[in-house]
Amino acid sequence: MSARHTNDMLVDGPFPIRVTAAPSGAELDVSSFLAKAVFAELFSQAYEDPQGFAEEFADMYELMRSAQHGGADSPARHEFDTRMEKYLGAFADGRIPVYGPQVGRLAARLTQIATPRPVPGQREESAA
Repeated sequence: MSARHTNDMLVDGPFPIRVTAAPSGAELDVSSFLAKAVFAELFSQAYEDPQGFAEEFADMYELMRSAQHGGADSPARHEFDTRMEKYLGAFADGRIPVYGPQVGRLAARLTQIATPRPVPGQREESAA
């Protein structure tokens, strides 16, 4: 287990999610989802067709570069977005299931993090 506190793991399945406070908000650690769902599927595809996998992803890289230079309404941007939607559907749709009481724990922790906290060293109004 990592150095993170175990109480930060609010969702333990099917993909663990850890939540920690950050200076500007919260951080959701979804690395388990990425490893078990996204990368596992990518590895499988690469194993089944290494040449096609490499060519497809090299092509996507070129499309991404063209889209960045061509702007939001370029043909490359539209093609990249269409193909990216296809990949998201095949590899991971971006949704992580959270079940039962885990939903409440996640909501409670995010609410706790979102509650304004005094900044250390900040003077109270009565001291001004």
